[in-house]
Amino acid sequence: MFKRKTLRTVAKGIFVLLLIGMAVSIGKHTVMADWRTASREPLGIAPDPAVAKEAIVQVYAARAFSWRGIFGVHTWIATKPTDAEAFTVYEIIGWRARHGGSALVITEKEPDQRWFGAEPEIIADKRGPGVDDMIKRIDTAARAYPHARTYTVWPGPNSNTFTAHVARAVPELNLDLPPTAIGKDYLPEGRFAAKTPSGTGYQVSLFGLLGVMAGVEEGVELNILGLTFGIDPKDLAIKLPLAGRLGPS
Repeated sequence: MFKRKTLRTVAKGIFVLLLIGMAVSIGKHTVMADWRTASREPLGIAPDPAVAKEAIVQVYAARAFSWRGIFGVHTWIATKPTDAEAFTVYEIIGWRARHGGSALVITEKEPDQRWFGAEPEIIADKRGPGVDDMIKRIDTAARAYPHARTYTVWPGPNSNTFTAHVARAVPELNLDLPPTAIGKDYLPEGRFAAKTPSGTGYQVSLFGLLGVMAGVEEGVELNILGLTFGIDPKDLAIKLPLAGRLGPS
């Protein structure tokens, strides 16, 4: 009897958290009707290469297109070597793989473009000495991504699987991907254990469907069917599905 009551309590708690996450997510996200008319304009939050001469690496996240944005985000990586005149953006675009090509896209463009209407936010920003070396290793890791011709929205591999893969190869990024980055827990090449994307801890995962991670940057996360629940003591935040991180900025 005790076990049944405990399970019911846990189930009710998870259901309430999902409702909170859904409410917050819908409040943040507008479902776009037509990708052809959705804005891809820059937001104006990226440094101007003509002014910022130092080496820069930034990681961006924006709500995914249409109904998918209620559940998760799309992430990408932007780099600019010292004195470079433009940013290079590394990202995974799923429809290219579904049409038989490589989903990995590497282009020179503004890194802070809206993702089909959704405003991006910067989730990592590294500049100055040592960043040029990071940029070289980011390029190597991106080009070695093992799932460039495979894409699955859930549970992965997808754009967030790619970003996590690169982050593990360049732990100096200290990248703490948001809990809404569905696919970040899908470990490449069929692995079941790896370092966390930040490089400050470890995780185990069963094909991105069930897993746990613990790290200095990430805190403790539990992944159930791609949905992340967690606490981040370092940043005094909780992590919820759909809503993302709740706590101090």
